[in-house]
Amino acid sequence: MINLTGALPDGHTPDLTITHADEPIGDVEDVYSGHLTPDMAVNTFRNIDRLFPSRTVEAGDSPRPLPASNASIEDITVKVDDETYDIYDYLALNSVTGLLVLKDGEIVYETYQRGNDENTRWMSMSVAKSISSTLAGMAIKDGLIEGLDAQVVDYVPELEGSAYEGVSLKNILMMSSGVAWNETYTDPESDRRDLLRAQIAQTPGGAMEVMADLPQAAEPGTINNYSTGETQILAEFIHSAVDQPLAEYLSENLWQPYGMESDATWWLESPDGVEIGGSGIGATLRDYARFGQFMLEGGMIDGEAQLPEGWIEDATTPTTLQGGEKLDYGYMWWTGWTEPSEQDNAYSARGIQGQYVYVNPAKGVVIAQNAALPKPTGKDVIEPMALFDAIAERLAKDKNEPR
Repeated sequence: MINLTGALPDGHTPDLTITHADEPIGDVEDVYSGHLTPDMAVNTFRNIDRLFPSRTVEAGDSPRPLPASNASIEDITVKVDDETYDIYDYLALNSVTGLLVLKDGEIVYETYQRGNDENTRWMSMSVAKSISSTLAGMAIKDGLIEGLDAQVVDYVPELEGSAYEGVSLKNILMMSSGVAWNETYTDPESDRRDLLRAQIAQTPGGAMEVMADLPQAAEPGTINNYSTGETQILAEFIHSAVDQPLAEYLSENLWQPYGMESDATWWLESPDGVEIGGSGIGATLRDYARFGQFMLEGGMIDGEAQLPEGWIEDATTPTTLQGGEKLDYGYMWWTGWTEPSEQDNAYSARGIQGQYVYVNPAKGVVIAQNAALPKPTGKDVIEPMALFDAIAERLAKDKNEPR
């Protein structure tokens, strides 16, 4: 089911009102360059299915309830670099367009800005990497991938004879293939922008041609180098293993059975081609939060595990390179980088321009955030993890206090 215009496929009943489908949007290269005005950025980020051919991730007919909580964070403050900020400062200064907080699966706080609402689909950017990683775990659970030691070239033959010879699935998930890569979003000459140009060209196999030309920089498993290109290899890997579109596999294994409320969309590398594993999912804030809740609940649906035993712990805690160096990175999940988040083994799916799904298993808190920061990275005024830590601490304290 290909979606070129923002409309849902023929024969499928829309699950939300597309209120922004006719507004002007920007250019995808301007997104990565950070060359969009604030209003144009918002328009573009909620209409990403108009940038590239996209496939629908169908939701089911029984959304998982998100009941309201009696808890509140309205008066919360956070201190960063001797400055104290409240929630209203955070929303304004970090260009937040949606923030949703769950405690024990109940909505504590939910707000939308810039004309968005609970039906607005918003871009994931690299939050999609964590979803793709989870699909890899599901494919292992289903017996469709041998395991973490499975070799890339056995599933992606287009990379035979390249620097990816000898690279395993685990290397890909840890971003430790040893293959050279420049991820600088704003540099037109970077490998990341080469991959984007291949996506813009919409030529079947173009992304793997980019990846096959990369040189080896180190032995697999010895260094960590963040690479969106390797998430596209992961998408090809999963597609080969499950023998169906990733959007369909995601729908059948998570979106419908867990009870996502709305259809999502997912970019394709070419018309009717493979999904873009590292970005390009458009989903509602509530469904991003449900994804976090699925992880918080141990990857269980109706009492059945959807992921291999131990997968979530391995995927969301610091991994270790062959030389013993510990990373603040799991299997395409960011582990905590502040003292409170490290203590709680909190982790995040994280996308450029301010997208987050934060999960704190120790305190039962999930936070989903959409934002429209002016540049891909480095423009947060307030460190998001500091606020998330403060929210988690407040809600854990409130839970233990008599009402």
